[in-house]
Amino acid sequence: MKRWLKLSFILMLVIGFVSTATTVFASDGNGEESGEVINEKLGVPRVVYGETLTEAQKDQVRKLLDVENPESVDEYIVTAEDLVNYIDGDPNSRMYSSAKITRTEEGSGLVINVVNSENITQVTNEMYANALLTAGVENAVVDVASPVKVTGHSALTGIYKAFNVEGESLDKDRMEVANEELDVATDLADEEGMDQEKVSELLTQIKQQIAEQNPATKEEVEQIVQEQLDKMNIELSEEDRQMLTNLFEKMRNINIDFDNVRSQLDDIAGDIRSKLDEVAGNEGFWQGVADFFNRLFEGIKGLFN
Repeated sequence: MKRWLKLSFILMLVIGFVSTATTVFASDGNGEESGEVINEKLGVPRVVYGETLTEAQKDQVRKLLDVENPESVDEYIVTAEDLVNYIDGDPNSRMYSSAKITRTEEGSGLVINVVNSENITQVTNEMYANALLTAGVENAVVDVASPVKVTGHSALTGIYKAFNVEGESLDKDRMEVANEELDVATDLADEEGMDQEKVSELLTQIKQQIAEQNPATKEEVEQIVQEQLDKMNIELSEEDRQMLTNLFEKMRNINIDFDNVRSQLDDIAGDIRSKLDEVAGNEGFWQGVADFFNRLFEGIKGLFN
C-alpha cells in the first residue's frame, strides 16, 4: 500500500511539473489577455490580410493575431496590386502572410512579433524591424502570421498599406529602399549562406555607424561597409559588397536620419545577441528536464525492486 502511495505522489509531481512547463511556454505568444480596450487616442489596431486567404484561413489568422472581435479592429486586404505598388513585386503573387499593426505612443519604439515563425521562412523579426525603420515606421507593435509556409513579403506590403490609409502616407522613396534592403538581406542569407541573424546584425551595425559617422560621400559609405564586414569576419563577393554599398548610398541620398532611431537600432542589435544567449539557456533547461526525469524513473524503478 505504501508503495502505491509513493507512486501516486510521484505521478502528482510529474503532472505538476508538466503543467508548469506548459504554462511557461504558452505565454510565448503576444501575451495579450482577453478583454480588448479601444485606444481612443491612437485608434484601433489595423489588420491586413493577404488576399489569397480563404475565409477559413482568415479566421485562423485572426486567432493567431489575437483578434477576438473583428469589429474592434480596422480590417484591410493586401493585394498583388499593392505588392507591385509598394515593393515592385510580382502581380501574380499569392498573398498569405498577414499583419496586425497597433499604434503606440511617440518614443515607445517598434516591436515586431512573428507569431508563428515556422511559417515565415525568410523574413525574421529583425529583418522586418530594419526594413520598417528604413521606411519610417517608428512607434508600433507589429504582429505577423501566416496559416501556410511563406517568405513573409506580403505581410511587409500589408504593413506599408496600413500606414497609407485614412490620409496617412509613408515616403515612397523610403519604402522602395526599405524593400531593397529586405531583398539584400534575404539574398545574402540565401546566396552567401549567411545566418539570418548575422545578416540582420550586419545591416544594423552599418546603420549604427552611418548614424555615428554621417558619411558625406559614397566612398565613405563603402569604407563603413568594409569596416563592418571586417569586424564581423564576413567575406562577400565583390558583387555583394557593391550591392551593400549601393543600398546604403541610396539611404544616404534620400537623407534617412538613422540618428533619430539609434536607440531602436541598439535594441535590434541587442535582440540578436540575446537570441544566442537564449539558445544556450534553453539547452541548459532541457538538460535539467532530462536529468529530472532520469532521476524520477530511477526512483519509480526502485519502488518495485
